[in-house]
Amino acid sequence: MACAVACFATGRAVTSIALAAGPSSRRHDSDDAFPIEHDEVKKIAPAFRRTVIDYTSDEQVGTVIVDPGAKYLYLLFEGGKALRYGIGVGRQGFEWSGEAFIRRKAKWPRWTPPKSMVTRDPLAAKWAGGMPGGPDNPLGARALYLYQGEVDTLYRIHGTNQPQSIGKAVSSGCIRLLNADIADLYSRVRLGAKVIVLPVMPAHPELMPSDDFRTKRPQGSRSESIY
Repeated sequence: MACAVACFATGRAVTSIALAAGPSSRRHDSDDAFPIEHDEVKKIAPAFRRTVIDYTSDEQVGTVIVDPGAKYLYLLFEGGKALRYGIGVGRQGFEWSGEAFIRRKAKWPRWTPPKSMVTRDPLAAKWAGGMPGGPDNPLGARALYLYQGEVDTLYRIHGTNQPQSIGKAVSSGCIRLLNADIADLYSRVRLGAKVIVLPVMPAHPELMPSDDFRTKRPQGSRSESIY
């Protein structure tokens, strides 16, 4: 499993995350190397737009929960709330579940395609030595790298140059968000933040992981868009 090639920070407990709304949620750096297009949200279904929802969990504020089967990622807030992002899920995103920690964050990350992709995809072969970050890079505007202890899981949460893929299963990659969404998530999560990736439910039986990891899914449906 690989989404990119890619390291350490101490984890600190997060006690509070601002629940931003409206324009203030657009918190990527004004001096970004490349523009981030917020109008891309119009290209995805309303159900997958960034939204604050009710979410009951025993996990700490600041924890990220990824539900590949439902095509959602949740960032836990105080007061039984979470910020929900729509995601696109590549095959690698279905193949692993469990707990990890964010130990590296990158802006406009470099992409190095896995060898298996290089052998079958002429475009990937062109960038076998690594593709510089930028609007054409499949990792998009930001990437979060997940580790278990000192071991890189090769599981990535990243942006995309294909906004139409949000809310869908795609052929390659891990977990992708709109570039505006990954920039927002990047600005909110800390190095050392815990990430829980839920196993895929029986809708994808051939991709079910062997472990029996479980955590709670969100309760309730009331939400408000923060675009």
